Amino acid sequence: MLQSRRAALLLLCAACATLRMPSAAIAEDPFYKGKRLTLLINFAPGGPTDIEGRLLARHLARHIEGEPSILVQNRDGAGGLVGTNYIGEVAPRDGSMFAYLTSPAWRSVIDPEVYRVDFKTFEFLALQPSNAVYYVRTDLPPGIKRDSDLMQAQGLVAAGLAADTSKDLLLRLTLDMLGLTYRYVTGYRSANAARLAVERGEASMHSESLPGYFAAVEPNLVKSGTVIPTWFDPSYDGKAFRTPAALQGAGVLPFPDYYRKVKGREPSGILWDVYRANLAVDQSMLRAIAMPPGSPPAAVAALRAAIARLNDDPDYAADAIKTMQFAPRYETGSDLNARVRAALVVAPGIKEFVTEYLKK
Repeated sequence: MLQSRRAALLLLCAACATLRMPSAAIAEDPFYKGKRLTLLINFAPGGPTDIEGRLLARHLARHIEGEPSILVQNRDGAGGLVGTNYIGEVAPRDGSMFAYLTSPAWRSVIDPEVYRVDFKTFEFLALQPSNAVYYVRTDLPPGIKRDSDLMQAQGLVAAGLAADTSKDLLLRLTLDMLGLTYRYVTGYRSANAARLAVERGEASMHSESLPGYFAAVEPNLVKSGTVIPTWFDPSYDGKAFRTPAALQGAGVLPFPDYYRKVKGREPSGILWDVYRANLAVDQSMLRAIAMPPGSPPAAVAALRAAIARLNDDPDYAADAIKTMQFAPRYETGSDLNARVRAALVVAPGIKEFVTEYLKK
């Protein structure tokens, strides 16, 4: 009888101790509670990547369990390569850093050796498709009053960031498909720098993704009559083209339609094949939010979940529309790594052609 009472008393004490245990012993604190995150952006301040990345950082923290503070850091150079290599090779792998990257996918397909750490080994958090709008100075001889006047342009100077970037490749491909004579000047550190070159008359043509176009080009250069838009890169899933909602009714043609308008026939040939291949790979994942290889699974899962919640945040959408005329929607999910790695392929012959094309 005495032993039974002792056993019951021990069970009761154990139960009381369990009730008094801190909640942390029952359920772990969120991974980011009490921590600080750094968001690295691989282009300079003021460009489309920076605008979009900082907008994301401004709203993302409250959707991350634990609500960490987010510090933004720009690490630009070599058309975004410096920042991408930093994430793969140097950045801490403890979950304290993630990156907002532009144009890493196409480079990893065409010239994987430029990455000191295999891009496919990154931890991918989210992707955002993007579309570029091309624009030209209206005072380019003999005068550009409408988009089709570009076909008679004299002394055209196209401004780029780096010869092996997707932005520059698409700029050259479209001009070459149209048969235009132009001078190609590259090496601008950011879209902001290239835009200023066009504004100052040092260059006459450039292209920018939607954030930069709607935040800087359209209100400042288009409305003042300094430039006019000529065409944009449509969305492409490998089978069909689609106009993004932000450009519907904007009075700018997708490149395939512009080509038919000024050439009177369908685009074709190897340049057209490379153009479509680039859109299918890079345009579909032009913005990649990623963490260093080997980052903690709990950190990866927490940030993916936060980005998914950000997609449905009306305050973020309103701020984005006010800033750049459209609200990004990010593709994410637990299978994102597998989907990205499967997509980083191109048809035989494309890589070899692009390698030779870039040497010109």
